[in-house]
Amino acid sequence: MAIVREGATLGDKELIIETGRMAKQAGGSVTVQYGDTIVLVTACDGGVRDLPFFPLTCDYVEKTYAAGRIPGGYFKREGRLGEHEVLTSRLIDRPCRPLFPDGYRNDTQIIATVVSMDQENEADVLAITGASTALMLSEIPWDGPVAGVRIGRIDGEFVANPTNTQRADSEMDVVLVCSPDAILMVEGEANEVSDEVMLAALDFGREAVQEVLQVQIRMREAIGKAKTEVTPPKINAKIKEAVLGAVDGRMIDVVTVKEKHARYAAIDALKKEVIEALSELHEGDKGVIGEIKDAYDSIRKTVCRQKTVKESKRIDGRDLDEVRDIANEVGLLPRAHGSSLFTRGETQTLVTTTLGTERDNQRFDSLTGPKTRNFLLHYNFPPFSVGETKMLRSPGRREIGHGTLARRALVPVLPDLDEEFPYVIRVVSETLESNGSSSMASVCGGTMSMMDAGVPLKAPVAGIAMGLIKEGDDIAILSDILGDEDHYGDMDFKVCGTREGITAFQMDTKIAGISRETMKNALAQAHAGRNHILDCMAKALDKPRAEMSPFAPRIVSIKVKPNQIGGIIGPGGRTIRGITEQTGANINIEDDGTIKIASPDELMAKKAIDIIRNLTQEAEAGKTYLGTVKKIVDFGAFIEILPGIEGLCHISELTEGRVGKVEDVLKEGEEVLVKCLSIDRSGKIKLSRKEALADQGE
Repeated sequence: MAIVREGATLGDKELIIETGRMAKQAGGSVTVQYGDTIVLVTACDGGVRDLPFFPLTCDYVEKTYAAGRIPGGYFKREGRLGEHEVLTSRLIDRPCRPLFPDGYRNDTQIIATVVSMDQENEADVLAITGASTALMLSEIPWDGPVAGVRIGRIDGEFVANPTNTQRADSEMDVVLVCSPDAILMVEGEANEVSDEVMLAALDFGREAVQEVLQVQIRMREAIGKAKTEVTPPKINAKIKEAVLGAVDGRMIDVVTVKEKHARYAAIDALKKEVIEALSELHEGDKGVIGEIKDAYDSIRKTVCRQKTVKESKRIDGRDLDEVRDIANEVGLLPRAHGSSLFTRGETQTLVTTTLGTERDNQRFDSLTGPKTRNFLLHYNFPPFSVGETKMLRSPGRREIGHGTLARRALVPVLPDLDEEFPYVIRVVSETLESNGSSSMASVCGGTMSMMDAGVPLKAPVAGIAMGLIKEGDDIAILSDILGDEDHYGDMDFKVCGTREGITAFQMDTKIAGISRETMKNALAQAHAGRNHILDCMAKALDKPRAEMSPFAPRIVSIKVKPNQIGGIIGPGGRTIRGITEQTGANINIEDDGTIKIASPDELMAKKAIDIIRNLTQEAEAGKTYLGTVKKIVDFGAFIEILPGIEGLCHISELTEGRVGKVEDVLKEGEEVLVKCLSIDRSGKIKLSRKEALADQGE
């Protein structure tokens, strides 16, 4: 196979797509290069599997050799996927999955491997474009292409695929995936930007990737493989008619039962009744029973969607833009530093905030080097939240994704965690009940629990999940969607922010994208819903508490000169260990002289500060000190006036008149009052006992 290499301008660099050199036995294989970052992406069809769902697997893998590094740990090889790899795997999956045809059940796997990393150009958006191209060139049926781009905004100007250095100065970090005609996925964070700015960013991103999309189309036309034919599943018309007759118009009654579990029970009861009523049709044949169930579910979906679109009423009776009832309580857990119980309809989260010291930082490795994180948000989804029983395991991709979205939403309103509020913050969201967007409940509960803990947030943040149902030209945009509306709808669109603007944003579709006008309307409706939720939250707590929990550590930051650090630590660390033993405080010293003292006891923290201040005092000319004679020499005495600071009191400065021997006036170990006469440039201190006594009137 000949090597084919195509390029397209994206931002200020060329994006190069190549095929025919690597992994030629894969169904589709490409490398995508941007700067010196290169990702190898493959797509393979593993054959038909007898499953009731489409078995698609997407994995993004970062190899440390890509950055010229060797993995840490004992085994010195890459292990399970890290958080960034899991999140990027989701970024690949979400825009690709809706474009596979109905009825396609082949085992399909996409693997993106980072083989070169230049530290400045991230590989995640390249992996999305690579997955699209690999699928386009393979035999796998797929309705692409799509392309990914990261959008930043620096000094009011949008930037396509900003470097990591540029991202540090950007007021937004948004990943957009789109086809030639529509947006399929958006995910990212922003510093309270307006709806108008966000829309403009999406317009900019769509325009930026058009050339990349055209490259994929040209490559597909030139060297793409013949696609596997897929026969779309069809519901037997005779069976569907029979099911309709057995349902006899009762479907609307069961799908509009307001309470979730009662609704599911009514739906299942009617399904069982229909199957029994059509026993002559299936006579126990599991295949026919399966077709009856499929027809029943199809009718259920149609009824739900038609009611919403045609009547502008939802299955739980709400208007399209109506948010479910909200209840919010704070301070429920006496020993937690902050806590909130946020309930919206049948979704409920218990969110806690714990304040820690710098030693609680999360440390992790990445291709761009070691990193630390001082704000953590962990999302949990136990099986009881939906009335199920399952094995408790470590967080899955969904939990990691939801927690990251909530974390992104809250980061822009945090205080400066180095100077203003020098704490490590861990927020944990426990989903207690779920029926629609527990991740957005985590955002709301996270805001409330941090304010309950006394974290000085710049503004409260709320999140809302929007939905979409599109039937022909009829479109219904839904605020605060239920689980069923997510399942049968065409879009899951989460928007988080303050009253001023958007802080986080995530959109997935089940259709081939949505238009700009629909996006604009959804953002406007989300803005109104978000403000309504913020109003409800303010009834429980409208601003951060002035005082923190008595069980939270008090952290005070002081500054000393770097050359004084050794005196604080002491020989072999004895001095700082002594301070810790006396006060119980946690003391962290940085190379620049910043010292952070943490203790739940405010008096002990103050005592530790006083000790450190005493250790780091400096001599001042004209000031009198009670010092200790450390050493006597022929020409005078060396006297310690402050811990670790000595000066010379010359024999002529011991007393009035002539002194024959220093020992006639002073003894080693004796305490003596002296005055600092001067400090020269080299730091030598001249002391006078004579003047100190004169000042005292002796």
